[in-house]
Amino acid sequence: MRILVLGGTWFLGKCIAEAALARGWDVTTFNRGRSGKDVPGVRPVHGDRTVIDDVRTLAAHGPWDAVIDTSSSDLPPRDVLLATSVLKDCAARWIHLSTVSVYRGWPHSRLADDSEVLGCPADADENYGYTGEDGSPTIYGFQKAGGERAVTESFADRAVFLRPGVILGPGEYVGRLPWWLRRAHQGGPFVAPAPAQRRIQPVDVRDVAAFALDQAIGEIKSGSYNVAHPDGITFEDFLGACLETTGGAGRPVWVDPAVLIDHGVKQWTELPLWRTHSGVWSVDSSRAAAAGLRCRPPRETIRDTWNWLQNDGRPVDHPRWAEHGIAPRRKRRSSPPSDQASNASTLYRGTS
Repeated sequence: MRILVLGGTWFLGKCIAEAALARGWDVTTFNRGRSGKDVPGVRPVHGDRTVIDDVRTLAAHGPWDAVIDTSSSDLPPRDVLLATSVLKDCAARWIHLSTVSVYRGWPHSRLADDSEVLGCPADADENYGYTGEDGSPTIYGFQKAGGERAVTESFADRAVFLRPGVILGPGEYVGRLPWWLRRAHQGGPFVAPAPAQRRIQPVDVRDVAAFALDQAIGEIKSGSYNVAHPDGITFEDFLGACLETTGGAGRPVWVDPAVLIDHGVKQWTELPLWRTHSGVWSVDSSRAAAAGLRCRPPRETIRDTWNWLQNDGRPVDHPRWAEHGIAPRRKRRSSPPSDQASNASTLYRGTS
């Protein structure tokens, strides 16, 4: 197999490149050479995918059996279209890393692979779309839906779309799991979002990488797959695993969502992985499981991420890392809070 990885130097792209090499594949990577070092053993090509001359230079290094695109997360559809239109004649298949945010019903509704996708033109710029008053849909979702449309226009039935929810694991650059691990290790009481038994569905980066590579050679040449952990883990077990793994003396204090919202705690960031919308962790990934997605136990992801951090694991610098965690100082409201709210306020001041 000859594959091209767009990206290939950090987190998922790096994991895909390493896993492909382990399978004995010939791997070309294409990136600007800014976010990380090239994986030893790949054929690196440096350039900017938004510059047509750079993409034409890349095309001369083909052909490939498959392109796996891990680098379009921050690109508008028209930039995705530029690359697909140039590379369509030198690649047999395109594996596109998308997101569950492309669904019109996310995060309010349970999602299946055939749920309705947002509409966005393949040549849209970065201004297309809107963010709803309740935070959905999002401009990001519209943009990623347009990126899928751009791939389809060039590759038609040779395109495969992977739509992950949350990806965790060694090398994570967003900082969700690392924040919880460090907070658990720090010790003392800390805020935990109730209900404790709510299940979350993060998927390990290594399992996403393996599934992406399998689709490069799979019999099914087109289609879309939701990529989420089919079993998941309760928030209580998730935090328990963080405490057990780190050996921390932390103690989760479960706070009602209404209290957290009343205190202005930002969902998804100040308490990573916490969001009250019913569809966030209601993602049906049965089609992916039938196609070969295998997800390791979340406890293994938690353990390996902590080991990575303890061994001087350094993620690529990314602004999203700083968004996570409750601010160390949060003022009390002037009105007397309930006992739970008062407890929460005290915990906020000691959490960073």
